[in-house]
Amino acid sequence: MTAPLDGVRVLDLTRVLSGPHCTRMLADLGAEVVKVEPPAGDLTRFAQPRVNSLSTYFIQQNTGKRNVSLDFSAPEGVELLLSLAERCDVLIENFRPGVMARNGLGYDTVSARNPRIVYASITGYGTTGPWVGRRAYAAVVGAETGLTMSQGDARGKHYANDPHSHGDVYTSLEACSGILAALYQREHTGRGQWVDVSMAQTLLYVNEHLHDALYDGPDDPNWIRSFRPGDYSVVEVASGEHVVISGHLAERGTFDLFARAMDRPELIDDPRFDDVASRLRHLDDLQQILVEFAATVPDAATFEEIFARHKLAVGVLRSAREIVDTDWARQREVVVEVTDRGGGTVRVPNAPWRFSDAPEVGVQGEPRYRGEDNRAVLGELLGLDDTALDRLEHDGVLSSRGPSNS
Repeated sequence: MTAPLDGVRVLDLTRVLSGPHCTRMLADLGAEVVKVEPPAGDLTRFAQPRVNSLSTYFIQQNTGKRNVSLDFSAPEGVELLLSLAERCDVLIENFRPGVMARNGLGYDTVSARNPRIVYASITGYGTTGPWVGRRAYAAVVGAETGLTMSQGDARGKHYANDPHSHGDVYTSLEACSGILAALYQREHTGRGQWVDVSMAQTLLYVNEHLHDALYDGPDDPNWIRSFRPGDYSVVEVASGEHVVISGHLAERGTFDLFARAMDRPELIDDPRFDDVASRLRHLDDLQQILVEFAATVPDAATFEEIFARHKLAVGVLRSAREIVDTDWARQREVVVEVTDRGGGTVRVPNAPWRFSDAPEVGVQGEPRYRGEDNRAVLGELLGLDDTALDRLEHDGVLSSRGPSNS
């Protein structure tokens, strides 16, 4: 059985996170991904922790890709990239708008050499418009698109940057979706195309509450606007564990489920909690009742069992390390071990998909050092012999770096 993207070759000119996660998805789906790094290397190669001169951050996003390192600014380097692009199905880059074109690698140039190529660009604000030249990272885009403000508003207007790079990771998912759609369309048209993906637009696209922020009409007092999951309760049970209940205490219908789960049916007839509006006014009282009830429950498992009987979902507040060590995570192979290139292993998250006819989907291969596959890739795909490769290395067009003491 073959993987879904078996036979698809990807030229990966991306760095850090939004592009590398996208191309890791494509690799996990079976594509051959050739990651191309400039001599300075991907920034994440220098992140900590490190083992055998490999950053674990880099390992997580780039395992399973072949690696070539060449000088983008050298004319011969550009020609090598164009020649590689002729033999690829997808090219993906996440430089600022205009950088690829200035280096002779813009979409028009590449597609003239390979009309079937799907060329994807990930940028902060898109390749058109008045913000085209702005620098953009996940933290910046999160602030610009309302995410950081929304999170701070939910915490008493305490504004802080999120520790997770949502703008990068969400955009990688949307870029992958666009690439797969373009590959599918190519099956019908025979032509590739340019897929332009904006981080800022992505964060607006995935914001399930944007409709509410933009709504100026009348409010129905009998309903909670856009569910307000920021109000969902986090409480502590007797064991010291914390649990999250998915459901708003004041919500129509859901309030009754909470009352019955706590064996407090009299709350349903309490005038403080007569309707949604009154329950919102007395939300602190409701929350305190729930806190006091939770303290009487021996542990999280018992709490979940009680609330599940009343159709309320409960989750235990865990660290990432705690969940990957559960029986569920082990049975689903949520985390897999990949070589650290020194006789040990590093644990990284596995792909989440399970295909009935493609059982080998997921993390494959090993992390590579910068330029480790220069000779194999350029010899195999471009037919360059040792003499030509020796000259390119001598001239600094190709470079590599293996393990060192740092």
